[in-house]
Amino acid sequence: MESIWKSGSRRRREQPVVAVRPNDDAPTPSSAWPTSIPAVAQVLREGIDLSPGVTFLVGENGSGKSTIVEGVAIAYGLSPEGGSRQAMHSTRPTESPLSDWIRLQRGVGASRWGFFLRAETMHSFYTYLEENPSTRGPDIAFHEMSHGESFLAMLGSRFDDPGFYCLDEPEAALSFQSTLALIAVLQRIADDGGQVLCATHSPVLAALPGARILEIGDWGIRPTRWEGLELVSHWRSFLDSPERYLRHLLG
Repeated sequence: MESIWKSGSRRRREQPVVAVRPNDDAPTPSSAWPTSIPAVAQVLREGIDLSPGVTFLVGENGSGKSTIVEGVAIAYGLSPEGGSRQAMHSTRPTESPLSDWIRLQRGVGASRWGFFLRAETMHSFYTYLEENPSTRGPDIAFHEMSHGESFLAMLGSRFDDPGFYCLDEPEAALSFQSTLALIAVLQRIADDGGQVLCATHSPVLAALPGARILEIGDWGIRPTRWEGLELVSHWRSFLDSPERYLRHLLG
């Protein structure tokens, strides 16, 4: 996946983003948001090396995984509210300043194509597509589909080049079967030489074979295996005995 054959000679092509590094003028982590988030503070101290293929950021709400994905996406040149490098739509700016504090180390000869999919802004992105017809041909009537159907249609129509894909909790609109379909899309992107950075709560999605998993929490960022995720442990315990959890919540 890191090299291609062309005109009879071997030529190395790296992934779109090799590493995320703090700028020289990045602030020192403090009690001010978002530098107060341990994972963001670690990025501003050490940066992150990204692997080829798929990297999952897994953590609880408020752990910083979406903030990191958003910052990397904007630093890559993608629209803060989702879309490709060409998408220029905005409703209400809410993004953190993290993208101003980091720089990306690009891969040599890598594709410049990218796409940012974030569940919370897809409705406005569909409206943007309706108002700005694609030069790629007639666009899909996303607003006429269910939430999950529109996500799957987006995956089929925009995730077709080996570029850099940032996804923020894409499983939010997807059923179990549709999440499996997303796994197949991510595997295809990786096989074609693309790269994915994905924030997720889904133990199903994070089970993608060969993916790198970074667990985010009070400790910052740490690599782990699927079996070692707190998320997986909690889901296993709940599915094994849901009444044990619900008794404490509802009693």
